[in-house]
Order: sequence, then C-alpha cells, then structure tokens
Amino acid sequence: MELPAVSLKAIILVHWLLTVWGCMNYMLPASYAWGNFSVLALGIWAIVQRDSLDAIVMFLTGLVLTVLTDIIHISVFYPGRDRLGDTSRFSVGMAILSLLLKPLSCSLVYRMYRERGGEYTFSIDLESLSDSHFAHNGVSSAGQDRSTYEPIDQPEAPPQWPPPGKTAQPPY
Repeated sequence: MELPAVSLKAIILVHWLLTVWGCMNYMLPASYAWGNFSVLALGIWAIVQRDSLDAIVMFLTGLVLTVLTDIIHISVFYPGRDRLGDTSRFSVGMAILSLLLKPLSCSLVYRMYRERGGEYTFSIDLESLSDSHFAHNGVSSAGQDRSTYEPIDQPEAPPQWPPPGKTAQPPY
C-alpha cells in the first residue's frame, strides 16, 4: 500500500495543534511540552532548508524519541479516575491521539528523507563478528555509500600526452 503524499507542513501543523491541546490542562509536565515543541522546531528547520538531510534526519529522530517520551509521560502522569474532568479527558485524549499518529508521521518523514537523497542501510555481517574484526568493521553501517568518493580539494595531475613510454610517430 502506497502512503499518500503529505506535506511536511501538514504533519507539523497537526502535531502542533495536538500538542497544544495536550498541554491545555497542565496535567502533563513541562518536559512533555518542551520535548514536543522542540521537535516541531526541528520540523520547521526541515521545511526551511529543503535540501538539508541533517534537518530531516534530526526531525525524524526527534519524532521517534518523542514516541518513547510521550509513552512515559502519559503513563506516569495519567490522572486517577476520580480526578479526570472533561478538560483533563480532552487533553489526555489529544496527547494520546498525537502519540498514535507519530508512527504514521515517522513513516511519511522517512519517505521524505529518501526523496531528498538520504539512504539508510543496516546490515549485519555475520562473517566478521569475531573479536578481532568486531572493533574494526562494526556490526552496522549507516549512511551513504562512500565507495565512489572523489576528493575535490586536490586537483588531479593533467594526463601526459603522449604517454612517457611511447615515441611520437612521424607525420605522413
């Protein structure tokens, strides 16, 4: 199933609105608001710099981390049954809805990362898991393939013509 094309602006707007509504009742601590609004600021950075892979990766990483912190915040600070008024119920409901939408947002942002030219590879090399190779090769590799890397700071020496081992042929 193909995911729909959604703008990064729409994702940020939805999560901003749900975070504002989630912070409405002061039931969740300030760290909930700081964490979510900081990630939304990273999303604005990703909008402003359309070509930046760093901005979109930071936004994606922030979304993933706020999934974990939102679960902790909601589970620890969820009010008891006797203290759950209408405003608290609405506020917690919006925080939970934001939490439920974040995995979908993560997949959409990851697709945007791929469209910007980002590449994530994760591989486990079972042959090099011995102790001597583990520290050298590692278990995973992430990032772009650098095998075709060409340094641009040092110009190449111009080719010598004719090659040093050949003699010039006489003209006809």
